Amino acid sequence: MINKLKTNPQDRRMLINLWQIPYLDTGALYPCVYNSCWDVTDGKLNCMLTIRSNDLPLGNPFNVAQYAVLVHLLAQVTGFKVGLLTVCINNAHIYENQIEGIKEQLSRRNQALPAPKLWINPEIKDFYDFTIDDIKLIDYKHLGKIDMPVAV
Repeated sequence: MINKLKTNPQDRRMLINLWQIPYLDTGALYPCVYNSCWDVTDGKLNCMLTIRSNDLPLGNPFNVAQYAVLVHLLAQVTGFKVGLLTVCINNAHIYENQIEGIKEQLSRRNQALPAPKLWINPEIKDFYDFTIDDIKLIDYKHLGKIDMPVAV
């Protein structure tokens, strides 16, 4: 896909499908995020993410952050600006054992903190050269941990 972005950014077949039937039983769960479609419009790299099932308190923040960073990484190595991340969720849910945590989270909604800044090492031009040290969240602040169990 990186090659397509560099050589034919108007290709309509740029997608990543994580639903690989021979490997579905090798993980704890089937992939929740299973498909992403990519396009370039007006020099901006866009991603449409499809999620078959999404645990809103725990899975959603991780999935959105993960793919937002991926859009930034791919835009950097392909020379595009960062565009839109569109997320389509088929089955969005909150488990019963997460309700108290969600109530706590909602009680904090008027205590917003400034958004952190994403820093990506501008020296990296090859996607496969990125390491964890090349990606930083600067000035991240939070209002304290909220306990919410993972449901499998």
